[in-house]
Amino acid sequence: MVLVVVMGVSGSGKTTVGSRLAAKLGWKFYDADDYHSPENKKKMAAGMPLNDEDRIPWLCALHDILRREESSRQDAVLACSALKKIYRHILVSGASAIGNTQSEKPGENTALNILFVHLDGPADLIARRLEKRRGHFMPLKLLQSQFDALEPPTAPENFITVSLEKSLPEIVLEIEKAIFSG
Repeated sequence: MVLVVVMGVSGSGKTTVGSRLAAKLGWKFYDADDYHSPENKKKMAAGMPLNDEDRIPWLCALHDILRREESSRQDAVLACSALKKIYRHILVSGASAIGNTQSEKPGENTALNILFVHLDGPADLIARRLEKRRGHFMPLKLLQSQFDALEPPTAPENFITVSLEKSLPEIVLEIEKAIFSG
């Protein structure tokens, strides 16, 4: 059973890459944007970046989804910005990552084994992608706030970094190789 989180700044291609990977492998796919509260979407649409208070309940809900998939032995891919190390820790460990274990049930505090796939690329490439995107609540003017918040994964986190300057098939193949090589 494998859990993959495709992460990166807005416009990096998380949904495109994650959904393509999941479809190719026959796995479940989740887009974290679908789980933002209406308040979070409204805030971002108004050009205001989310803060940790806005994100923590959202990340805990995403952890619960991943925990459910792990419990049912279902392989899954989640597209989620996961910009900060603490956000990735919440995805792995749930509320216990922030010292709030009251909402967790006994036996549910074991860490999930997640492979984080960091989609990395130059800001100008990502800005061009965002300029072309229509109907999304995340405006181009918030891109810099995403880069400012980004803490790229480092050891001992379980991750790979994939360049956005590759083609979509090359990106998906690189992730597949990482998943199945160990």
